[in-house]
Amino acid sequence: MADFSMPSRNVLIIGIGLLMMVLGFVLMLGGGSSDPNVFNPEMFNARRLVVSPIIIVAGVGVIIWGIMRKPRDEEHQA
Repeated sequence: MADFSMPSRNVLIIGIGLLMMVLGFVLMLGGGSSDPNVFNPEMFNARRLVVSPIIIVAGVGVIIWGIMRKPRDEEHQA
C-alpha cells in the first residue's frame, strides 16, 4: 500500500466502522408481520428503536474518524 493515499491503519478503522453499520442494520431487521391485519408489538422493541440506531451513528462516527485521523510519521513510512 505504498502508493495508497491513506495508511493501512486508517483503512482498518474505516472497515471497523462499516462493520458496525452493518451490525446496526442487522439488529434492525425483523419484527414485521406477513398479514397486514395483524399487529406485531415486537416491531417497537428497544433493540430496533434505540440500540441499532446508536450503533449505526457510532459506525458513521468511526468512519469519519478513520478518514480524518492524521497518521504519525513512523506509521506513514511503513
